[in-house]
Formats: sequence, C-alpha cells, structure tokens
Amino acid sequence: MKLRNVFAMITAAAMTLSLAACSGQSTASSTSSASSDSSSSTASESSVTSEKSTASEESSGASYTIGICNYVDDASLNQIVENINARLAEIESEQGITINVKYDNCNADANVMNQIIANFAADNVDLMVGVATPVAMAMQSATEDSKTPVVFAAVSDPVGAGLVASLEEPGSNVTGSSDNLDTNSVMNLIFAQNPDAKKIGLLYDVGQDSSTAAIEHAKAYLDDKGVEYVERTATTAEEVALAAQALVSDGVDAVFTPTDNTIMKAELAIYETFADAGIPHYTGADSFALNGAFLGYGVDYANLGRETADMIVSILTEGKDPATTPVITFDNGTATVNTEICEKLGLDFDTVSEAFAPYCTRVEEITTAESFSDLES
Repeated sequence: MKLRNVFAMITAAAMTLSLAACSGQSTASSTSSASSDSSSSTASESSVTSEKSTASEESSGASYTIGICNYVDDASLNQIVENINARLAEIESEQGITINVKYDNCNADANVMNQIIANFAADNVDLMVGVATPVAMAMQSATEDSKTPVVFAAVSDPVGAGLVASLEEPGSNVTGSSDNLDTNSVMNLIFAQNPDAKKIGLLYDVGQDSSTAAIEHAKAYLDDKGVEYVERTATTAEEVALAAQALVSDGVDAVFTPTDNTIMKAELAIYETFADAGIPHYTGADSFALNGAFLGYGVDYANLGRETADMIVSILTEGKDPATTPVITFDNGTATVNTEICEKLGLDFDTVSEAFAPYCTRVEEITTAESFSDLES
C-alpha cells in the first residue's frame, strides 16, 4: 500500500514538472512573438514618421530671417527698399522658401541705428542689409565677431569707405551694391546744356561719405576747365534751404549735388528756389528729379534694389561667401529730366534731349512727385 502511494506521488510530481516546462516554453514563445511584432510595428511607424517629416520639409521649404535698416526716409532709399522687398516676395514664390524681413529706419540717428542693428543681432538674423553707407559701416563693426553676412545697398564708394578690400574681392563678411556716380558725365551734361556757364554751385553735406569723392571729382573737372565754383554745405533741412538761397545770391549758372541723402531729403523744399531763379539743379539720382531737380543722372534704383535682393538670396540659399562675391555696379548712363522744371526754366525738352544724347545712354522724362508710387497712381 505504501509503495503504491509513493509511486503515485512520484508520477504526479513528474506530470507537474512536465506541465510547468511546457507552460514556460509557451510563455517564452509568446513573449518573443510579441516582441517581434512590437519591433516590426515600431519600425513601420518610424518609416511613416520619417516620410511624413520629409514631405513636410519639402512642402514648407527653408526659412530665413533678415534685418534691413534704412538710413533715412527719402525717395531714393525708399525705392531701393521697396524693390528689395518686392523681389524677395517673387523669389519666395519661385523657390518655395520663406524670408522673414525685419525692417526699420533710423532717420539718420546714429544711436537709433546702432540699437536697430543690436536688435537684429539679438534676434539672430541670418543676414543684415544696410541701405546707405553709414548703416553699412555700422553693421560691419557690429558683425566683426559674429561674421553675420552683411549686404549693403547704394554705397557710392565701398572701397573708400573701408567696407571692402576691392570691388572684385570684398574680403570679409560684407558685400553689396554700389551706386557709384560718374561725376564727369554729369559735368558734361551741364556744359552740353549751357556751354557758356561761368560759375557752378556745389551743394552737399560734408558729413556724407557718398559725396566726398564725387565733389572732389567735380572740383578737378571744373579746375581743368577753368570754371569757377562755389561750395555750400549743410547738415540739416534748414541749413539746406539757407544754402540753396545763398547759391542763388552767389549768381551760379547751375548747381551740382551728388548722391547726397541730406540734400535728397530736402529737395522738395528747395527745388522751387532754384527753378524760380532760373538755375538748373543737376544731381546724382533720378529721385532728385522726381522731387523737383532739373536733372537726375545715375543708376536705376529700382533695378539696384532687385539686384541686391538676388544677391541676398544667393548668400542665404546657395551659400555664396560675401568675401568672394563681387560688389554689384551699374552703368551710370540714364539722364532723367523733370519736364515741368525744364519748362519753367524756359528750356525745350527735345532740344535738351538732343544736347544730352552724346553723353548718356538714354534720356527719360519725369514729373514732380513725392515718391515714385505717386506717379503710378
């Protein structure tokens, strides 16, 4: 009896162990299968997520932020900014990218200008745009350490201002577009219209770097020709008005102003002073003629703005290095005549155009307005 009980106990124990082993194998197999399914599911989800991410990146495109600081509110510089923005908008649509523009105008206040640039730096903009020489120079100083790319617009003498080593090889993080003025061409136009001119007035701001070289060239031209000249300078709108009146009293036959932003800003306030006195005002940009000067000779600022925008995008999207990106220069061949002032001076536009023709690529007409957009409305 006892032996039979012992045998039964041994048999029961063996069966229990066998069942336990089978149960363990089944559990392990189930766990392995679940793990395999989970891994497969994770890999599949990862693949889908990656595909979605790539598709999202392709559809949204790259995004960039630039900071534009304008030196002063005048027709020339505003036209540049307007055309930079218009061209950037076109490129956004063409390339499927986003260009966020932070814009400000320092109104010739150095403290405000430096704060604007500091704000751009704090915002970690991808590129800074300095419209006019003073802004470009301030941006150059502010980015010496960070090497944030700087693109200037409408700098008359970038080499003389120390912004670039040369027009072909700028040499640092700064490049851009130049509105360099061919002063001799403007002088030629003065004497083409009035070969008997005996005294020329030079109206400019001594603090404007854009005027320095042009005025020196004008003096050299007049010295070689043996023609007298009178210099009148100003740094504020009130001083410009007084300088204009002084030139009338000086009895000048014509007045020359280069691409000087101080005079440009005051042109609407002084053009009648010259026109009423029968004195033609020859200047270095068509925006002066827009604001009442007799003639503006120089670059097309609308085109300059668009070309500057193309350079900005090439640096942002193509990795162009400002150090080896040549400064953009233009053919200073367009003479823009204000037909209203031409008539007031007692001159015939067709006769004037014929006299100017040998000294410029084309002669264009304009009428007096505050901004170019006013002509379009």
